[in-house]
Amino acid sequence: MATGMSNVQLNAEQQKAVTHGDGPLLIVAGAGTGKTTVVTERILWLIQEKKMKPEHILALTFTEKASGEMIERIDRALPYGYLTLWASTFHAFCQRMLEAHGLDIGIPNDFRLVNTTDAWLLVRKNLDRFHLDYYRPLGNPTKFIHALLQHFSRCKDEAIEPSAYVEYAKTVQLDMDNPTSPPLDKGRKGGVTEIARIQEIADAYHTYQQILLENSALDFGDLLLYTLRLFRDRPAILEKYRAQFQHVLVDEFQDTNWTQYELVKLLAAPRNNITVVSDDDQAIYRWRGASYNNVLVFARDFPTATKVSLVANYRSQQNILDCAYAFIQHNNPNRLEAQLSDGKTSLGVVTKKLVANREGTATVEYLHGVTAFDEARA
Repeated sequence: MATGMSNVQLNAEQQKAVTHGDGPLLIVAGAGTGKTTVVTERILWLIQEKKMKPEHILALTFTEKASGEMIERIDRALPYGYLTLWASTFHAFCQRMLEAHGLDIGIPNDFRLVNTTDAWLLVRKNLDRFHLDYYRPLGNPTKFIHALLQHFSRCKDEAIEPSAYVEYAKTVQLDMDNPTSPPLDKGRKGGVTEIARIQEIADAYHTYQQILLENSALDFGDLLLYTLRLFRDRPAILEKYRAQFQHVLVDEFQDTNWTQYELVKLLAAPRNNITVVSDDDQAIYRWRGASYNNVLVFARDFPTATKVSLVANYRSQQNILDCAYAFIQHNNPNRLEAQLSDGKTSLGVVTKKLVANREGTATVEYLHGVTAFDEARA
């Protein structure tokens, strides 16, 4: 076992990931294999061995707890502290960017963040400004507000601006008017209805954004979308932070959506000193547009990336790991391991069958709940 920068014992694969030099790095890690330890030790290695200043490292996580734990570990290991280290969630990082540079793209830097309930109330209060027909049933005018807000949120996850949505709606109408264009079944009323629905959603999305700006408010999706716009439209600001962040690390990469991936790609270029840690079997944000697909796109975008697989598990005995591995196979082919089984990408074959570091045999129990309440209670 090799020793890490904070006297943590690392296995050979962990050490390889921690001491990777420059260039893109993909760490595929299963449960209990020390992902957070590897990310933390890599930051320490960059600071202590590569002599990088903490403010030149950007570490992005998905929860405040994870970023807090990372900062705490680094603080304990470094004799001179971590005060200038940038370790935060994606949303906290983007909020910091917009508070500093929002005015550069017309966003008030004293904006307030609204949650789902606040956004619903804003739409309900301004419902007369939305020209809703398809999405405004007579019996309940507010029935589809939540559905619309969820759709707008997904648009922001996919980096779709309101103006782009409106332009798309116009192209759909042009296709309908084109006699040589077959889509949308022009000979039937259904095609006209579908065009009206798309245009209605596009207009509603644009109106919603205007209402937010008029109230100096942003929702959580706006933090990502406007930061991406900031970096795309203001190259001088992007270059400033590219020069600052010489290494970018992303934990739980399988939970990133497209907007977040575009952000880290922009910041990491042109050095491309980007480290991502992923376990698609632990993806919890697929309903928000995240999946192992970003890992496949990463392989395409960075064909020379170094890949490290962490399979040594320090949490459970082998029979538990074997049961879990057999169970997760039911998610095939929608798993990274299954997608890369033929080795046709630059990542090669990815193996995620964990090997227990703990000896002995554990007891595997099957608990069955008749209802969801029973299951949660158990």
